[in-house]
Amino acid sequence: MYKDIVLPRVLEQVVNCKDELAQYYLMDCIIQVFPDDYHLQTLETLLGACPQLQPTVDIKTVMSQLMERLSNYASLSPEVMPEFLQVEAFTKLSSAIVRVIEAQPDMPLVGAISLHVSLLTFTLRVHPDRLDYVDQVLGACVKKLSGKGKVEESKATKQIVALLSAPLEKYNDVMTALKLTNYPKVLEHLDYATNKVMAGVIIQSIMKNTTCISTADKVEALFELIKGLIKDITGAPSVDELDEEDFKEEQNLVARLVHMLVNEDQEEMFKIITTVRKHFLQGGPRRLSFTVPPLVFSALKLVRALQTQEGEGEEGPVTPKKIFQFLHQTVEALATVPAPELALRLYLQCAEAANDCDIEPVAYEFFTQAFILYEEEIADSKAQVTAIHLIIGTLQRITVFGVENRDTLTHKATGYSAKLLKKQDQCKAVYVCSHLFWVEDEGGVKDGERVLLCLKRAIRIANAAQQMANVTRGNSGPATLFVEILNKQWNLTYT
Repeated sequence: MYKDIVLPRVLEQVVNCKDELAQYYLMDCIIQVFPDDYHLQTLETLLGACPQLQPTVDIKTVMSQLMERLSNYASLSPEVMPEFLQVEAFTKLSSAIVRVIEAQPDMPLVGAISLHVSLLTFTLRVHPDRLDYVDQVLGACVKKLSGKGKVEESKATKQIVALLSAPLEKYNDVMTALKLTNYPKVLEHLDYATNKVMAGVIIQSIMKNTTCISTADKVEALFELIKGLIKDITGAPSVDELDEEDFKEEQNLVARLVHMLVNEDQEEMFKIITTVRKHFLQGGPRRLSFTVPPLVFSALKLVRALQTQEGEGEEGPVTPKKIFQFLHQTVEALATVPAPELALRLYLQCAEAANDCDIEPVAYEFFTQAFILYEEEIADSKAQVTAIHLIIGTLQRITVFGVENRDTLTHKATGYSAKLLKKQDQCKAVYVCSHLFWVEDEGGVKDGERVLLCLKRAIRIANAAQQMANVTRGNSGPATLFVEILNKQWNLTYT
């Protein structure tokens, strides 16, 4: 009776009254008053009246309320799911939205998009296993947005972000979004600022759900989605207009993402880091100081994984030498920033990894690059002190060098230590160099004569520092340096 008599007559009166407020109120009453199962069985009739309403009726709210009631009905009563499939609820709702949008050519863009958001919410709640339905909704939105370029209206962009965020929140897996062919097409219509916001949402979803991206193809697809954060795209502001704090926060988020790109297969992992580097190098010099370090450590992790696998090494498709070439080229890119102190630290990390792999020429090359940076790029006196201590500490742990190469590098290190600006810094660096000639590890260097030379040289520098203090301040200053030298001699002698 309701389906054949009551509803058709009520809808006829609603359509014929021609008053927009009355039509909205009556449609709302029908949706709220009658039971959910009535709506499900009379869906086609109810939706058929929507395009016939006055163009000024807030039809998006009416239809959104209907879809919300139906999705709640499906969630609370799973046993009715076969009925949704039987009446083809999704197909009817999708077709009705298309007809409503066509019947109201003056409907604001935000209204059309909000209808698709409501339909997508309905789909994700009622048919979560049907990715084709989800993609179909996104495709309908793409069709609506086609020819409109970048959407700049704030309310519309918020609805697009809601549309794109819904699958991430439902599936808790960005990999699902990568399967949706229309997902990146919708993303293309966001302006620069909103594109970055959406890219951040995607990365945060990956972090929250610890989603690992395990193939180079998936990395390529993911980076296409988040390109607003990894390189400058159309509409990007100039360097002077960027907010420095926001920029750092965004790039740190990208840096964290690198550690989620993993695969146990070494060949595929190498493809992944190669893909990542390709995209990072397109991001310009300002981003490299944030994005290169995690990429370097990801490659170093791969080197050590190869090292632990017997039978791999030089014979597999991915070899340590090939990865070290990759690392050399990657760290070298920091020269465009420029970030010499960061590059020096990374070169030293690579040298340690080459030492673990027992590849002397590679380790020596990384040390050579570190010394070149020290000589040519690091001018600040405090930075020089930090750098020379890093070089000395790393060199002390290296065991792969032969006599000639080790002598060359230790001579360089002690020479630069004695040339630091402040006498105190010179003294401390020179006595630390004594460790380069006395290594307790098995097979380590034990050259007592050169240790003694370093300590004597440190004492001479300490004496000079006291004399200088006496001339400038009228007193010899504290004897801290002599105490430190004595402690160093004690440690080397009795440990």
